[in-house]
Amino acid sequence: MTYGPEDDVAEYYQQQVEMLEGFNEMDALAERGFVPGMSKEEREDLAKSETFAIRISNIANMILFIAKVYASVQSGSLAIIASTLDSLLDLLSGFILWFTAFSMSTPNPYQYPIGKKRMQPLGILVFASVMATLGLQIILESTRQLLSDESDFSLNKEQEFWLVGIMLSVTLVKLLLVLYCRSFTNEIVKAYAQDHFFDVITNIIGLIAALLAHYVSDWMDPVGAIILALYTIRTWSMTVLENVNSLVGKSATPDFLQKLTYLCWNHHKAIRHIDTVRAYTFGSHYFVEVDIVLPASMPLQIAHDIGETLQEKLELLPEIERAFVHLDYEYTHKPEHAQAHL
Repeated sequence: MTYGPEDDVAEYYQQQVEMLEGFNEMDALAERGFVPGMSKEEREDLAKSETFAIRISNIANMILFIAKVYASVQSGSLAIIASTLDSLLDLLSGFILWFTAFSMSTPNPYQYPIGKKRMQPLGILVFASVMATLGLQIILESTRQLLSDESDFSLNKEQEFWLVGIMLSVTLVKLLLVLYCRSFTNEIVKAYAQDHFFDVITNIIGLIAALLAHYVSDWMDPVGAIILALYTIRTWSMTVLENVNSLVGKSATPDFLQKLTYLCWNHHKAIRHIDTVRAYTFGSHYFVEVDIVLPASMPLQIAHDIGETLQEKLELLPEIERAFVHLDYEYTHKPEHAQAHL
């Protein structure tokens, strides 16, 4: 396929359409006082569904872990053992994510005055780090077995029956959980969906490696375990990189900053200039800083009300955790917090 000038034109107009849709959303917020979307009842129902998805995932991980322990004992396959250890870490990681969700739902304005939104990417980072550590351990153990002459892998009919039956059943359950958890937008539930999908891949690879080691050659079992480990490290390393940005305060996209600027400029006719509009990640949401210029002769009470209502409008946006509005009477000064810009 070729990429020509007409594609650039189409992409440009698509961007314009998306920008106008964002401006219309800001107009609706300014006129109605709320962002069109789900009602309070709908949000509560969604929260209950997300909680149920997390609980059912944890229960499934526990039951499937017990089943895979039995399959590991029956087969003695290193690849199956690696997959079982992964399920053990699923339980640990599930507890970490559950604790993260619980901590975020119990705010403490005295000890955590800016909230606990960073608990979400932090929990996912811990989750990813544990999974990557497991992958490295499996590589070391599989390499040791490949270099030794002790490998002698075989299955009888009963062992093969239980191995295939358990691994296929576990894979089917995990596949259903992938489809269910992917229907949510919550990052923690999406992390569970990614973990379930990872389990589908590892279960299939582990089963194939064990059967090939039984029917073809012994060395295929540790090779399958190494493949699983490399896949583990790659998958969760990408997860780490995605969540690091949400902890270090990465800037929002230019399109989102355009929407905020448009909302601020149309907030009140007394606003003469917009000095600064910043939005940067704070966990899974944004912190926003806005500097607006008002007439120098304006009474403090009126200026305060303009700034406060603008802050309330900004915080109605679902992407924003907290907004700060700074009022000024001129825009030729050096930026606030100049030390941060050196």
